[in-house]
Amino acid sequence: MAIWFQPLNLDVVQKMNNVNMMKHLGIEVIEFGDDYLKGRMPVDHRTQQPFGILHGGASVALAETLGSNAANLCLNPMKAYAVGLSINASHMRAVRSGYVYGTACPHHLGRSTHVWEIKIVDENDRLICVSRLTMAVITR
Repeated sequence: MAIWFQPLNLDVVQKMNNVNMMKHLGIEVIEFGDDYLKGRMPVDHRTQQPFGILHGGASVALAETLGSNAANLCLNPMKAYAVGLSINASHMRAVRSGYVYGTACPHHLGRSTHVWEIKIVDENDRLICVSRLTMAVITR
């Protein structure tokens, strides 16, 4: 059973984020299923640290972007919205180029909080980062 408030359309999701940090970092939402949202981010001059590897903060930005989008897509926007409350990340492997792919899956979808896990992998499906995001659900 799908967790989304209404049927998803990738073009609509991408367009609503085309004027914020997603656009600046090159983040794209590329796929969704009944209970996950997937996106990708380039590893390039925008997302690398001075040593030429993916910046940990860029990984966290990807994780929060996907988890925040997913949380809000589960809610009736006329009644509530979700905002980040807490995020943590563990970085396992360096990446120098190409794309990284993040997948956000829910652990808990409550009335006042959501908890999401975001796994980030490289183009060879090797684990790069695992993040947990807690969202506060705010009633309008």
